[in-house]
Amino acid sequence: MDDDVQRAARKVRDVEQAVSEHVTRSGPITGRASSPDGAVTVVATPGGPPQQIAVSPAALRMGPHGLAAEIMRIADKAQRNANTRLHQTLDRVVDPRELTALGVERGPDEDELGWQR
Repeated sequence: MDDDVQRAARKVRDVEQAVSEHVTRSGPITGRASSPDGAVTVVATPGGPPQQIAVSPAALRMGPHGLAAEIMRIADKAQRNANTRLHQTLDRVVDPRELTALGVERGPDEDELGWQR
């Protein structure tokens, strides 16, 4: 039994080190999304709150409820993009099912313009 525990602990340390090295090389993992007119832009991290929200003066014409809804919609898309980037970055190091089990769902791969690949 002790051998199994030691083997599992060694595997956890190895994966942790590999993930750390991989993320250090790739830099911060974020997702960015903008409304079609560019009035709202959000930068988010996987599984976290938005890191940056930019609102143009034109967006203020949406009114408070419309603007709030648009920010939430774009923030959700930014977080999905961040989750997908996390999967892409770690796919050789961590089993994607593990990330999904942690609540980090992989979305469709999209380019900078939002086109699915």
